[in-house]
Amino acid sequence: MNKGRLEAFSDGVLAIIITIMVLELKIPHVPDFAGLKPLLPVFISYVISFVYLGIYWNNHHHLLQSIKKISGKVLWANLHLLFWLSLVPFATGWMGENHFAPATVALYGSILLMAAIAYWILAHLLIKHHGKDSLLAHALGNDFKGKISIVIYLIAIPCAFFNQWISAGLFIFVALMWLVPDTRIEKAVNAHNETGNN
Repeated sequence: MNKGRLEAFSDGVLAIIITIMVLELKIPHVPDFAGLKPLLPVFISYVISFVYLGIYWNNHHHLLQSIKKISGKVLWANLHLLFWLSLVPFATGWMGENHFAPATVALYGSILLMAAIAYWILAHLLIKHHGKDSLLAHALGNDFKGKISIVIYLIAIPCAFFNQWISAGLFIFVALMWLVPDTRIEKAVNAHNETGNN
């Protein structure tokens, strides 16, 4: 199957998710900067989530640039990823409105964990579909970043009930780790295009 519709659908869903999320930023009825202060936790949670969604969009794009075809299993794996990402606006709003309360941070981390697992499943289904000698398989290698991200989330979730700021710091650390799109894939795709190999 052609990957074009999967890319277009995924881009559309992510655009809607980001749009829904920004609507949680309510306009204050006070005409000075003091009116913005109560919105600070909501704005911080929005920024973190916006960065995360941008990271997923960037890396999803790079992932799909390294492959030529998809299967029915890949379609379902992609929907699985989009399901967890579609819950980000809810978790973001709940966390921001409740000033990063422990339970809200734990839920946010759980959604990030499930999205990371879903992304890992998608990537490995694509490798299985294209073979162990494929461009994507060579680019991902042992996928250390993907595995360590899941481990960090597993630490951050229970940690939220002891110190939610440590958990938030761990979420930011993972985001920084992924902020630059996966260079392994970009390098492999560029090298492949330069040599003209199939």
